[in-house]
This record gives sequence, C-alpha cells and structure tokens, in this order.
Amino acid sequence: MTDTTLRKRIWGWYFFDWASQPYHTVLNTFIFGPFFVAIAATYYLNQGQIEGVADANAQAMWAWTTALIGLIIAFSAPIFGAMADSSGRKMPWIVGFSAMYVLGAAALWFTAPDASNLFWMLAAFGIGFIGAEYALIFTNAQLPGLGTREQIGKISGSGFAFGYLGGVISLAIALLLLVEQSNGKTIAGLDPLFGLDPTGREGTRATGLFAALWFVLFMIPYFLWVREVRTDQVRSSFSAAAAQVVTSVKGLKHRKSLSFFLISSMFYRDALNGLYTFGGVYAKLVLDWEVTQIGVFGVVAAIGAAIFSYIGGFADRRYGPKPVVIFAILVLILVSLTIVNVTPETIYGVAVEAGTTDLVFIVCGILIGGMGGMLQSSSRSLMVRHTDESTATEYFGLYGLSGRATAFLAPLLIGILTTITQSARLGVSPVVGLFIIGLLLLAYVHKNGDHKS
Repeated sequence: MTDTTLRKRIWGWYFFDWASQPYHTVLNTFIFGPFFVAIAATYYLNQGQIEGVADANAQAMWAWTTALIGLIIAFSAPIFGAMADSSGRKMPWIVGFSAMYVLGAAALWFTAPDASNLFWMLAAFGIGFIGAEYALIFTNAQLPGLGTREQIGKISGSGFAFGYLGGVISLAIALLLLVEQSNGKTIAGLDPLFGLDPTGREGTRATGLFAALWFVLFMIPYFLWVREVRTDQVRSSFSAAAAQVVTSVKGLKHRKSLSFFLISSMFYRDALNGLYTFGGVYAKLVLDWEVTQIGVFGVVAAIGAAIFSYIGGFADRRYGPKPVVIFAILVLILVSLTIVNVTPETIYGVAVEAGTTDLVFIVCGILIGGMGGMLQSSSRSLMVRHTDESTATEYFGLYGLSGRATAFLAPLLIGILTTITQSARLGVSPVVGLFIIGLLLLAYVHKNGDHKS
C-alpha cells in the first residue's frame, strides 16, 4: 500500500468519527436528550406530580432506557465481531448498522411535544444509538491496520479530534438554524429553517433528520477511501461465533493485562458515558437552562474535546496511552465531585454570586469534553496494544462488551439514587465511585499491553 493510499484510508477512517458524532453531541447529550427529558417531566407533571418529583422521574426514565440499550449492545457486540472476523469482512456490518443509525435518528422528527408517543420515540432513539455503537466497534477494529503500534495513538487521537470538530460544527449549525428558544427564534435571532414551526418544537425535532443527513453525507469519504481485503474465509454462524466469544473470554485468564484493562475500562467508560448522557439533563433539571443554552455549552465542551483529543494523541505517542488514561481519569474525578456540589446558588456549600455556578459548570463541561476525548482515544490506543489485526473485531467486540456490560450500571445507579433522594443533582454522584474503581484496576494493566517489549 502506497503512502498516498494509506493516507486516504486514514482520512476516510477519520470521517466515520466526523459523520457519527452528531448522534452523541446533538442528539444524546445536548439537544434531543434534554428536550426529551423536559417532555417526560411535563408528562409526569400532567399526572399530578410536583415539579421536583417529576424531574427526578424524567431523569430516571432516561436512565432506565440508556441502561437497557447498554445491555443490548453489551452482550451481542462480541458475537457480531467474531462473525465478522471469521468472514474477514467488516464493511457489510458497517453498512447495516449505519442504516440503523440513519433510521433511528430520522424517526426522532415524529416526537410529539405533548409526550403522546414518548415510548415510541425512546425506541427510535435506541435503534439509532445501537446502530451508532455497533458501527463504532467495527470501525475501531480497522485501527490496527492503519499504522504501527507507535503511530496508533496519534491516529486514534486525531480521529477523535476530527470527530469532535464535526460535533462542534454540526451542533453550531443546529443551534443557529434549527433549534428554537422560548421566543421562537434560534440563537442567531432567526426563524427556524424551512419554515419549521417553533410552537410545535419542529426546529428541535428536526435535529434528528439533520443528524441522519449529516451521517449520510459525510460517510461518503469513508466508503470511497476505506477498503478492506476480500478473503475466502467462511462466514461463521451466530452459534459458532457465540462459542468463539466464550472461548475468548475463558482465554482471558491467561492474559492478565488485557483482563484487567477490560474490567477497568468497564467502570471508567461507564462513568464517562454517565457524564455524557446526563450532563445536558443535569443542566436542564438542576440549573434550569434552556435547550439552546445547553447547546451552546455543548459547542464549548466539544471544542475542548477536539483540542484535548489532538493534544492527547501526541502525549500518547510520547508517553504511551496508559499515563494519558490515568491523567484523564484523575481530572474527571475532580470534575464529577464539583458537579455534584454545584447548585444554582452554591458551590461546595458556599454561597456565590449569581451566574458563578453557570460559569463553573461551563468549565466543567470543557474538562469533561476534553478529558473524555483523551480518555477514549488513548483507551482505544491501549486496546490496540492488546490485540492483533486478525482478531481485531472480536477483541474490539470484547472491548465494546467491557464498555457496555455495565453500561446499565451508571444509569441504573443514577436512576436508583435519583429516585431515593428525589434530587437530580445528587443522582449523578455514582459516577465518582465508578471512576475510582476503574483507576485502581489500571494498576494491573501493563503499559504495552500483551506486547511487553
């Protein structure tokens, strides 16, 4: 493979992160997620619940839903990965899961502001999110073939940075042209594009269609430039693939570093996903921000993520991925503690001037985005050091399993604690403990993975 061809393949691979990022930034975290929770809170208010209880139940509903989605992804991803490895083909799987992404995102347009189809829209969101996560597992498995072990960290970091930049731009476009404020105008002072009706929240609902179209458009470079070698391998059945996964899991007892890494990442990635999933929800329910404010906050956080992911790629190349992962977790623990101790009037119980808590939360958002980007890119790089190209999809499926096997845990704990305390603020505190557990387990992970040299 020539340098020019490899460079195009790498850039094509980057475009998956760019194309898929709006599902996480625009839909899950900053626009649709908070919008959906606000609708759910109205649903509970209409049932006669008081505001605080309605908010808590709305957050709990979102938590239970994301927990269920996580379980589905966790226990099927490794099997699909083994099937792909046995056939030597990843592209057909990526195409199929991309279709799920597009259909799930586009269906969110039909979300009724009166909450009359609340559960159908939860299902649509889940279909799209599952498609996005499965496609990510298969594209992650292409990473080992893009460079040497020393180059992978920089490639991974640059990919995340490029993806977050796509998230920034897509989020900014949605806020400027689509998402309506309480006055019916976008933050640019414009009517929502295409004559969308702000009274029916059509601008906000259109972000689902926007994310779907964005994905279709920017996956074109990926499908044009990323090629895989066709093989004559025989396609594995679902049962045979499941048996192969069981064998691989049993084999982990002979791979101490990989085992501890998978378990460690199980906890800290779950904590990070909890912050991503409930960050915008927290701003809506605790700080009473408008959806457009949350979106602007998301732009700032995504810019931080892009910058730190890029820097993290260079740090990964110089120091290796493990120190970068540890540093990111330590910062995220501090940020999580701060978030739990922020109210509209106080920080760690100390009264502050009006607006100060908003500023602190914005800084926390930048650090969550930045450290989250570093954490994910360097974790992906560290995983490459534990695998090889021939079994990459299966082991990245296990990596996906470790990231999703307890994906229900953060939402579950948040849901339980929110229900018990009837406080959306205190409800997010379990992420601190999950980060700490992940950090402690990293002590048993070798910095070079199973390649001890």
